[in-house]
Amino acid sequence: MDDLVVMGGGFSGLVTAARAAQLGVRVRVLEQSGEDRYLCNSRMSSGASSIVGHAIDLPEEQLIEIMERASAGHARPELVRVYAANAGRTLAWLRGEGIRFVKMYPTSKDRASWIIAPPRRFKAGLDLEGRGPDISMRLLEKKLGERGGRVERGRRVTSLIMEDGACAGVIAEIEGKDVAYPAASVVIADGGFMANLGMIGKYISPAPDKLNIRSALNVRGEGMLMAQAVGAEMAGLGEFYGHLQHRDAMRNENLWPYPTLDAIAQAGIVVGPDGKRFTDEGRGGVPATNAIARLDDPLSATLIVDQAIWDGEPGQAGPVAAKGFLEDAGGWRYSADDLAGLADKAGLAADGLSETIAAYNRAISQGGLDQLNPPRTTKPFTPHPIAQGPFHAIPLCAGITGTMGGLSIDVNARVLRPGGAVIDGLYAVGTTTGGLEGGPNVTYMGGLAKAFIWGLLAAEHAAGRAQSR
Repeated sequence: MDDLVVMGGGFSGLVTAARAAQLGVRVRVLEQSGEDRYLCNSRMSSGASSIVGHAIDLPEEQLIEIMERASAGHARPELVRVYAANAGRTLAWLRGEGIRFVKMYPTSKDRASWIIAPPRRFKAGLDLEGRGPDISMRLLEKKLGERGGRVERGRRVTSLIMEDGACAGVIAEIEGKDVAYPAASVVIADGGFMANLGMIGKYISPAPDKLNIRSALNVRGEGMLMAQAVGAEMAGLGEFYGHLQHRDAMRNENLWPYPTLDAIAQAGIVVGPDGKRFTDEGRGGVPATNAIARLDDPLSATLIVDQAIWDGEPGQAGPVAAKGFLEDAGGWRYSADDLAGLADKAGLAADGLSETIAAYNRAISQGGLDQLNPPRTTKPFTPHPIAQGPFHAIPLCAGITGTMGGLSIDVNARVLRPGGAVIDGLYAVGTTTGGLEGGPNVTYMGGLAKAFIWGLLAAEHAAGRAQSR
């Protein structure tokens, strides 16, 4: 019998396992994929580790203020506090394991992330080999092995073993046969549910097949569903982390998973077939992507910009500039010298588009952006007038990278029942967890930070539990 069985071999699972083994725990990781360098969201990630776009080693009180402000009271206070309190030491632990980080400034000098080195290049395709996440995952697995633990590939967990209301192990399928893995504790670390169209349809979009999946196709929320089946509470579902992409990214591999179009969309406007705005572009690409996903037809949104935006900083902004990259990768756009011609080419209602842009430009020049429907905020992203032809229309789709929300947990990453009772012996880490993200601001706390911080906390509590037993 193991002290700890971890379901999933991404960063959340490997951090949990490596830390637990470091503390003397007998630990085993069960990974569903059979390949040596199995494809998962962690290996595919950019390697950025941040909290709401800020470095995770900022002072604790500063991180708490950032998280509380960003979440508008949606995040559970006790989770915010423990998350902030352990962020800095988590980064130090990762460095102690040999993982290297460099600083990245995505938007401004006061907003910086630590990114695993060497950074992944922001380009089309799976640029994984030898990049930071790939190297770091292999390093953590090596550390785990040196401490007596192991990753077993080709083990797809199918159910939890429950005894007297406590989790006592898992059942995994191996070459068509069910095998029991009894354990004192189990950690669910298999990620969100980005590739589960049924769950996407239930929680996120009326047309899940019209969203572009920017993640591994084996991330199906199975751990969440297993825990829910034994009485776990789900929380914070409905929002996701993702980016605006060209509509052809659904079928053109040269546009997947990059470029993202957030930077240019934050300067222009996003409209539906009626030519009218339906989201506040000033809040950023993640909220706009969620708004597109909620449309009856998520493939009906269009970005409108003028030549000044296209040629200026928004069109040139990284990490992958819209101008140039779209043209090189075959991402077409409609262009016309006047708005009526643009509407005709793009299949938009001409009157609606003309009225929308007139009201938008007037609100910029005379004030009153807050009176638009929907209002257009000016922070964190500044609106630009759409006045200088030729005008451009870029067809959009919603690219989903990671889900927000999941299993309710306590400050030790233990899974909770409705009402707050702990399911003894069961933990959840990383993107399987809820309670921090989402809400009215579609707040994204940081996918890898969730993997790292909750993984460390789960490992340490499970180790204490194993020693007390």
